[in-house]
Amino acid sequence: MKRAYKYRFYPTPEQEQLLARTFGCVRFVYNSVLRHRSDAFQQRKEKIGYTAANAFLTDLKKTPGAAFLNEVSSVPLQQCLRHQQTAFKNFFDGHARYPAFKRKRHRQSAEFTRSAFQYRDDRLFLAKCKQPLAIRWSRPLPGKPSTVTISKDSAGRYFVSCLCEFDPETLPITPKMVGIDLGLKDLFVTSDGHRVGNPRHTATYAARLAKAQRRLSKKKLGSKNRAKACQKVARLHAKIADCRMDGLHKLSRRLINENQVICVESLKVKNMLRHSRLAKSISDAGWGELVRQLEYKAAWAGRQLVAIDQWYPSTKRCSCCGQVVDNLSLSIRAWTCPACATEHDRDINAAVNIKAAGLAVLALGENVSGMGPVSVSGSR
Repeated sequence: MKRAYKYRFYPTPEQEQLLARTFGCVRFVYNSVLRHRSDAFQQRKEKIGYTAANAFLTDLKKTPGAAFLNEVSSVPLQQCLRHQQTAFKNFFDGHARYPAFKRKRHRQSAEFTRSAFQYRDDRLFLAKCKQPLAIRWSRPLPGKPSTVTISKDSAGRYFVSCLCEFDPETLPITPKMVGIDLGLKDLFVTSDGHRVGNPRHTATYAARLAKAQRRLSKKKLGSKNRAKACQKVARLHAKIADCRMDGLHKLSRRLINENQVICVESLKVKNMLRHSRLAKSISDAGWGELVRQLEYKAAWAGRQLVAIDQWYPSTKRCSCCGQVVDNLSLSIRAWTCPACATEHDRDINAAVNIKAAGLAVLALGENVSGMGPVSVSGSR
């Protein structure tokens, strides 16, 4: 399998200038080719593929106004065209929106293949760069990387992501299986009754973030003070994102280590963000990222992740007798089954039903649901 190892590095002033030129050239090429492809289709109904886009890039580099493209490595320019082709494929397959233009203020990145970098003696040299990158190696690489991606986030931090081949370590088989119900009051509740509280990272830094944003709003457009204020706001957002990601990685790793089968809901988080009052809390919880981590970590460790259908009535169904109630508002945290008079905690009952539905799919190998199909994802 392939795995990306991400590290932070600290460039020298010369490397910082070279990377700034590389990011700018990648952004210029991506936007120019995207405009060329869009205009060709809108004006002449002509579809431009990767080969024609590559030819357009060759002609673009020969024009006097784009001579600066020859000052950086040509590999990141070629790679951005491949990424754009993938973006168009995802758009035509219905998996993503139409490709958007790259902006200078957002995250910048450039991808280098083996012909544009050298890795020897735990040192990484980029093309047209004489000195190695000052990388903080938090863990060793399993081998030589096949591709290297250099990125700079909005907070001004530099990262390098090395894609390497690695042999995943399969964990010992355990009989423990669990179902988890995602929520806002608690990040998730397991079928065993264990509750994991929602850390609410955005609320923790809300006061500091509001103060920084107020100061930013009072700065003059285009001034250096405004740029400094933007950096402060970006660093706070980066702090919140890092805290959230660190917590989700620890929780997903614990779930994978302790359970052989994990059953979750197939939530449409993007649609749920349309709720005006809960959108901010849902975004802060990171449900989609948690499920994504569980999926690839289960594949590495030899575990199974079962995702039941989003319309399965896990909350309204009694886990004892199977009775489904007609209506159950979000304000009701505990309810009594009208058929068997069993008292249920809303979240624990849902987690038990999610586990039962997921195990039924694994046992019978077919869709098992009262009000909709159940799907399985993950690998052994």
